[in-house]
Amino acid sequence: MSIDQGSIDQLRIDRSGPSPKSARTAIIGAIVILAVGAGWFFWKGRRPAAEVQTATAVEVAKGADQTVLNASGYVTARRQATVSSKVTGQIIEVLFEEGQSAQSNQVLARIDPSNIKTSVELARSQLDVAQSSLGETEAQLVQASSEYERVAALTSNNVSSVSDLDKARSDADTLKARLARQQVEIVVAQRQLATFEQQLDDTVIRAPFAGVIVSKTAQPGEIISPLSAGGGFTRTGVCTLVDMASLEIEVDVNENYINRVLPGQRVEAVLDAYPDWKIPAKVIAIIPTADRQKGTVKVRISFDRLDQRILPDMGVKVSFESEAAADAPTGGGGAMVPATALRSDAGQDIVLVVRDGHVERRAVKTGLRRDDAVTVLASLAAGEKVVIDGPPNLKDGDAVHEKFP
Repeated sequence: MSIDQGSIDQLRIDRSGPSPKSARTAIIGAIVILAVGAGWFFWKGRRPAAEVQTATAVEVAKGADQTVLNASGYVTARRQATVSSKVTGQIIEVLFEEGQSAQSNQVLARIDPSNIKTSVELARSQLDVAQSSLGETEAQLVQASSEYERVAALTSNNVSSVSDLDKARSDADTLKARLARQQVEIVVAQRQLATFEQQLDDTVIRAPFAGVIVSKTAQPGEIISPLSAGGGFTRTGVCTLVDMASLEIEVDVNENYINRVLPGQRVEAVLDAYPDWKIPAKVIAIIPTADRQKGTVKVRISFDRLDQRILPDMGVKVSFESEAAADAPTGGGGAMVPATALRSDAGQDIVLVVRDGHVERRAVKTGLRRDDAVTVLASLAAGEKVVIDGPPNLKDGDAVHEKFP
């Protein structure tokens, strides 16, 4: 009996496809992976929120809690002068009153000039005489020079003697010398006249600079002198002139705290006369010497803008602000939080703000720092809650719930 080869081939097992055991293994692996993933997502969604302790940011008024030092002092004028006279004399006229403004070089008073006027007239007459004598000598020199030339011509023709020539030469030389001396005398007379004229001008007392007259210390009939004399009966000045544009503040700072003051530092000044008026100012200079008796260092402060209400010698209190105070928001001085709320991330100051049960990471700009508190100038509003105690690995978006101490 013959066997069909095609039928025999159909009875063979095809081993080229996947075995049942391999397929079963793949199916089981996929089921495990799906189970692990579902478990992870379920566990993450059910992970308990971290416990944190929070504090509420407190609003800080602009300038408050940004003061590093308080001091008191007085308003002073950088340009102030007791206007006096260069010469001693009797006052005959006073042309000002207290409170009056004066321009530079304005006439304020006059001294009796009668004696100086006499000296000026005498010096002027002496100058006129010297000039007249000079003219006479010039005319004589012209004649003597002509005579010398004539005698020299006659001598060359043996008509005049050598002695006549010598005499003519001597006369001309004498007049030349006299002319030179008289020219010098004229210069001396001119300078003498200028001296007396200057003394006459000094009898007029003028304002050395523009300012306001704050005191009147002399009256007509009194004797004034640049030096004190006469047992106190001689005035040394007619008034005190103050340049109101040069007003500034001088304060004495205890040397133990002078390290808190820097040139250019912002200052808030309050006059004793106007306690509700806060005047912006800044440090001009720190005088580089200390008063050993008081243990203080003098600090000069300038006003940002002058006002008519600011007067010399007024008492003033000043508050030196921290360097960061000038950068505070215009509407306020920022918010204050406990120092423990401040964290550092890659060199940047941050705080973790709690909102709707989650933390929000915020980079902040800080101001004045103390042992227990710090002022945040930007990125944080008063009333918001910040984390002050919690896990160190808290991240942006983590769920949290508050705990209370």
